[in-house]
Amino acid sequence: MPADELLIERKSGYCALCVSRCGAIAVMENGRFMALEPDPSHPTGKALCAKGRAAPELVYHPDRLLYPLKRTRPKGDPDPGWQRISWDEALELTATNLRKIAAEHGPESVVFSVVSPSTSASDDWIVWLQRLVNAFASPNVCVSMELCGWGRYLATTYTFGASVPGAYMPDLERARCILFWGYNPNLARLTHAVGTIDALKRGARLIVVDPRRTGIAKKADSWLQVRPGTDGALALGLAHVMIERGWYDREFVRQWTNGPLLVRADNGRFLRHSDLSTEGSAQAYVAWSEAAQRPIFFDAARGVYTGDDPDPALFGTFTIETLHGEVICQPAFELAAELCHRYPPERVEAICGIEPARVEEAARLLWEARPVAYYAWSGVEMQTNATQIARAIAQLYVLTGSFDGPGGNVLFAAVPTANVDGRELLPAAQRTRALGLPDRPLGPARWQFATTEEIYRGILAQEPYAVRGLVGFGANLLLSHSDSLRGREALAALDFYVHTDLFMNPTAELADVVLPVASAFEREALKIGFDVSPDAQSLVQLRQRIVEPRGEARSDMEIIFELANRLGLGEHFWHGDIDAAYRHQLGPSGVSLEALRAQPGGVRVPLRTRHRKYAEQVDGVARGFNTPTRKIELYAETMLEHGYPPLPEYEEPLVSPRSQPELALRYPLILTCAKHTLFCESQHRALPSLRRQAMEPEVELHPAAAAERGIRPGDWVSIDTPQGSSRARARLNDMLKPDVVCGQHGWWQACPELGAPGYDPFSPDGANFNLIIGNGAIDPISGSVPHRAYLCQVRRVVL
Repeated sequence: MPADELLIERKSGYCALCVSRCGAIAVMENGRFMALEPDPSHPTGKALCAKGRAAPELVYHPDRLLYPLKRTRPKGDPDPGWQRISWDEALELTATNLRKIAAEHGPESVVFSVVSPSTSASDDWIVWLQRLVNAFASPNVCVSMELCGWGRYLATTYTFGASVPGAYMPDLERARCILFWGYNPNLARLTHAVGTIDALKRGARLIVVDPRRTGIAKKADSWLQVRPGTDGALALGLAHVMIERGWYDREFVRQWTNGPLLVRADNGRFLRHSDLSTEGSAQAYVAWSEAAQRPIFFDAARGVYTGDDPDPALFGTFTIETLHGEVICQPAFELAAELCHRYPPERVEAICGIEPARVEEAARLLWEARPVAYYAWSGVEMQTNATQIARAIAQLYVLTGSFDGPGGNVLFAAVPTANVDGRELLPAAQRTRALGLPDRPLGPARWQFATTEEIYRGILAQEPYAVRGLVGFGANLLLSHSDSLRGREALAALDFYVHTDLFMNPTAELADVVLPVASAFEREALKIGFDVSPDAQSLVQLRQRIVEPRGEARSDMEIIFELANRLGLGEHFWHGDIDAAYRHQLGPSGVSLEALRAQPGGVRVPLRTRHRKYAEQVDGVARGFNTPTRKIELYAETMLEHGYPPLPEYEEPLVSPRSQPELALRYPLILTCAKHTLFCESQHRALPSLRRQAMEPEVELHPAAAAERGIRPGDWVSIDTPQGSSRARARLNDMLKPDVVCGQHGWWQACPELGAPGYDPFSPDGANFNLIIGNGAIDPISGSVPHRAYLCQVRRVVL
């Protein structure tokens, strides 16, 4: 080929930088990665955001980590004295330290942290890291679950026995009404934004609940501008209107929820057949037959009511004769309705700041424009009442009767695969050692997820035991989690810390060993199903490597598998053979690794999505739900047993003008935050094409609030909270409520090409949002932190 001839090559794949996993085509010029473009033929490829388009800058950035590094100076020294070492030395040093800690203090004393797959490429390998954690016998993984994922994946398991809406995705292609709550798909999941626009063109209606008028909210039929943190009251208020008007699917509630089951007034527990008869079963619940006017029984084991026409009541107060005397009981739905009745539109307005007419309008839409599909995101997960908010929204959704029906939230069919997370490798006794489990037994620790607050306490106070080691895969904890100063103190106190990443960052700087990882465009990755639709779920794709890794960078998969070998766990990792691991995972699918490599655009597996799977008969018994009552649990006895409200009661945010009026005299504004459209959390501010569009950190406030404080657009301001201070440029937004301020997190990185500075993440003169959020007030069930509802003051500063 002549020297001046341009060889252009186009490689099919997908962008892995966030949860959207947008189908994309990499454009190569003479072997160099030049551009990433959307691939309209891919089920998630109709659009590509600015972050994806900046992929070549990420790959070729001069500040990339290229070689393993070892600390040679104490952690208190401002100069870590990084020394380049070989991969063999780095991995052996890591394995030796981890084995030593596990032998002396138990494997639970080593925590693994991983960057959230919602805003990174960790979806490529996170299941294999989980396998390593389980094989190592640590019950502690920090994946930011309490901040991003708790509400949509785990909190709602106490209602549905499944992850809703995390796994039961919104069927946007057939929905007639879409409800987005604390969720802006334009920023969080571009494929949902595209699907929503298509749905609106077909005539679907849209309801958005958000303190900010986001891009998607501008297209909404109903935008409910909720006061940050009061979402639970709004959900209960909407449900009140629907129940009061009869705008709910009565048959669905009667047949598929535990609403008809009688609750004892004396102890709040369900009345059981064993309470009425010495021969009765504790697994048989009592309801009241409206037709027969007598108690009837629901056999949870068989999923059926007794009698030919049970006709269980949803309302009423009944006196039931038990073995120990009369007991007054009410159906669980009656109690749920009574809770909702406490939140009429006028009270919702007083709490949430939303006019009664808007509440009525949204409730009517939810009923008249069914089927309804909903999605909620971190806007309602970073709250001090995150668990009950998620349950209240789930309860509201149940009233529509849309669950798992066409156009509702549906568990789309998935390509069959082998489960490789290695859960069977973690001894049962180790599960009981999870950090946080004694304090929050129904929280993330129940699934072996640790919060940073629990990790920091384990390191610094050695409670409930000493945490001595940390294996970090890309998690920039000090910029992404609250209480950064305490976090820095904790990480500096570890016996050993190894961190893998693309760039050096404030968290990695506290490590003993830093390992350079290949970017998503320098490695293969297997994606089995793309989540958002039946069509997307049918696609299996092995994303091809676009370019060779720079320097000595290795893929996270290679690091995981090699580390497993050196820890003596190679038998669980096919002795380091990644292809063999992939073949095992793909086995049940019938798709071969060779076929995937031959077809980089992916292989389709025929699937058929079934609806209303809860009603399917298995051995003559309805499948039901994976809950104690085998029904959707509007009333959760599990919560009651652990000292929590069994109904999704509203609680005022723990750091708000109403819950802390004296504190509000000094900090009168409500502080929330939002994801930046150009960056994945604390990443990418060093990329010129992105940074050029957002040179400095900003904080949004209403013009009236700014004028009251003598603040003009572009002024540097200090955001002061009870926890500390940070700085940003003022940006005025007249669509915010006058008492609401919206900040940005993740600012630390410089962009020398543009002369854009970095920011000290531990100084009040810096721009670290998490420096000003504390761990003192958190959700008692999940440990969720109030990044989205705090108190602050904003003042102009002169630099």
